[in-house]
Amino acid sequence: MQKLLIISHPEVAITPDVPVTDWGLSEIGRRRAAAFATGEILSKVTQIWTSTEQKARDTAEILAAPRNLPVNQNAALGENNRSATGFLPRDAFEAAADAFFAHPDISFHGWETAVEAQQRIHRATISIIEIHDGNDLAIVTHGAVGTLLWCALSGYPIDRKYDQPSQGHYWQADLKSHKPLTGWCSLD
Repeated sequence: MQKLLIISHPEVAITPDVPVTDWGLSEIGRRRAAAFATGEILSKVTQIWTSTEQKARDTAEILAAPRNLPVNQNAALGENNRSATGFLPRDAFEAAADAFFAHPDISFHGWETAVEAQQRIHRATISIIEIHDGNDLAIVTHGAVGTLLWCALSGYPIDRKYDQPSQGHYWQADLKSHKPLTGWCSLD
């Protein structure tokens, strides 16, 4: 069975005065991605796609290196657009994320709604699957939109209870039926 792997980037180097989309991986994130890159889970991956955000691109490049795979980019795989608020300290961000998931049709202070982000990531993923002609397919993206995609493909309502517990996780789906086979699993 061919698999779809949805992978969220691991830990990032938080720089409050730099746009969130430009944050790269921290040293811990790089080490976790490198360890995952040589594991069995990715052994049959023949194509890697990524969000255009730096942290996702960093992750995809690390994952692609052991297999000499090119990295394809698609901006529609990006995290929910929250540029309206910019950087938020951890507690404020967690409260905002709770609101984002709890009220999927309502924009949190100008953020893209969860419903809009879900539709975007779903369309992008299906379009990539439709042109994929290899074995397993890996998509490196972000936690919130990865969760929204999992909910859509599972037939579940948007709910943060399905979200990854921290950065650096993956889930798998059957590439043909698109049905998730797992929930979020740690890269470790």
